[in-house]
Amino acid sequence: MAWNEPGGDKDPWSGKGGDQGPPDLDEVVKKLQDKFGGLFGGGKPSGGNSGSSSGGSGPGSKTVSVVIVIAILGWLASGIYIIQPAERGVILRFGAYSETTQPGPHWHIPFPIERVIPVNVDQITSFRHKATMLTRDENIVDVELTIQSRIQDAADYLFQDQDPNKTLRDATETAVRGIIGKSDLDFILTQGRGAIADRIKSGAQGLVDDYKTGLIITSVNMQPAKPPEQVKSAFDDAIKAREDKEKLENQAEAYANEVVPKARGEAARQLADANAYRDRVIAEAQGDVSRFSAVLKEYQLAPEVTRERLYLDAVETMLGQTNKVMLDTEGNNSLMYLPLDKLIESRSEGREGSSGSMQSAPSSSSRSSSTTRRNADRTRGGR
Repeated sequence: MAWNEPGGDKDPWSGKGGDQGPPDLDEVVKKLQDKFGGLFGGGKPSGGNSGSSSGGSGPGSKTVSVVIVIAILGWLASGIYIIQPAERGVILRFGAYSETTQPGPHWHIPFPIERVIPVNVDQITSFRHKATMLTRDENIVDVELTIQSRIQDAADYLFQDQDPNKTLRDATETAVRGIIGKSDLDFILTQGRGAIADRIKSGAQGLVDDYKTGLIITSVNMQPAKPPEQVKSAFDDAIKAREDKEKLENQAEAYANEVVPKARGEAARQLADANAYRDRVIAEAQGDVSRFSAVLKEYQLAPEVTRERLYLDAVETMLGQTNKVMLDTEGNNSLMYLPLDKLIESRSEGREGSSGSMQSAPSSSSRSSSTTRRNADRTRGGR
């Protein structure tokens, strides 16, 4: 039968009937007071029915309950923590690594169950390494480096290696000695500084990764390598000699860049002149051959006339280069007028002119030569 049916007296909220409802809050607090009473200096309540709903708790029991609730809330609130942007939170549960939290607000089970260790992963730490080492070519050199690093994995940094910073220093020294020992002194002192720094960074990073230090090398700055003080003067002389060598090589290269193009231009000009001279000589020779062939053909047809003509041309050429005038006046008493001043002037111009002018000079005296030939012809005809 239901509790709300007529005649029923089993209302669970009335406190009557066989089935009892949930206990009152005061009763719960009172029971907690009884359990923790000895701890807080209280005693058990005396006389009366402890379970009676009318017997309320005293002021002491309420205070204890409030304190307990506040303590529980404070304990739970102590699990709230905030990780800064540059940090990572490492959670330890009963002393063992649990997880790593990112920046922002978080909550964890309060102490003594869990504990949070914030680790700054953006902070750059640096140290300087100096050493005197032997190179591959058996020279001694002083090397100085500055190594910068930061934390990459907070859990590995805290728990995988006992002293990650010391491991980083040892790894750097190992990498430096290995790389310097495989390099020549000249390469270390001159253009090899940047390449050596990159090799040292790569080698040291590989070692710290093998040991799981949680560190990452951000930069390796290598200072200019120096020889030991005992031999510094000798090294300075060697460096000066090397610089002088480079300077002289640069000067020689500049001189070569200036002279070689000029020489090549001069050679090209001479080759062009030679080719032009060759072509001119060949053309003249071919012209002479053509003229000789033509004269030969005429000579074969009329030898006497051609022979005389060749003789007269030769005499005309010879006499055209002199200042003398030859006249054949035998048997002729006629007075002849010769423009000697013009003839002498034209011959002088022919001697001072170019080869083309020399060839054209005989033409200026051709009239006198023709006159001479005509006189010679008349003389022969008179005979």
